[in-house]
Amino acid sequence: MNKLSMNGLYALTEWITRFAYVNLLWVGFSLMGLVLFGISPATVAMFTVIRKWIMGESDIPVFGTFWDTFKKEFLRSNGLGIVLALLAGIIYIDLYFMKIGNSLQLTHIPLYLIIFAIIMTVLYIFPVYVHYNVTVVQLFKNSFFIMLVNPVSNIMILIGFVAAIFVMKFLPALLFFFGGSISAGIIMAACYLAFQKIEKKQKEAQTL
Repeated sequence: MNKLSMNGLYALTEWITRFAYVNLLWVGFSLMGLVLFGISPATVAMFTVIRKWIMGESDIPVFGTFWDTFKKEFLRSNGLGIVLALLAGIIYIDLYFMKIGNSLQLTHIPLYLIIFAIIMTVLYIFPVYVHYNVTVVQLFKNSFFIMLVNPVSNIMILIGFVAAIFVMKFLPALLFFFGGSISAGIIMAACYLAFQKIEKKQKEAQTL
């Protein structure tokens, strides 16, 4: 095995270890907050770490960055978590009552489209949260707008999710070690491309 192959194998092993580590931190800090109060700040912390990696800051202190973000964003992210939980409850109730009908009616199609749009918007919430300093209302507005004008990123997220689910279906043990971090990595990478595209257009508009 040549030196180039060895370096590539080492880099791959290192990144696998990093994603496993940040996933364990996500699980551990979520449990530390009794899940209900821990999952939102832990998710924000995980996206913060992964965003820095994507931006080229691969040498950051992972635990220190995770812990500092968890503490700093604990209250604000839990407020967001409450809103997302309410939104999930509304979607569940809508799906439940549509299921009772036992048939796909024409009136259900717009509702399914709305629910799909909401779910796709929610996937952008945490990347937008860690990338931009905005209010909760702006957070949802920006996430919806970015989702709407970036179909390529949406497709990337969906394909990435399908691929991850396919792999983890055959290797369930990977779910514990990589379920959260790989999902966050897929979402953050796709969203970061969308952010760069928007920021590039904004700079071009300013120079005109």
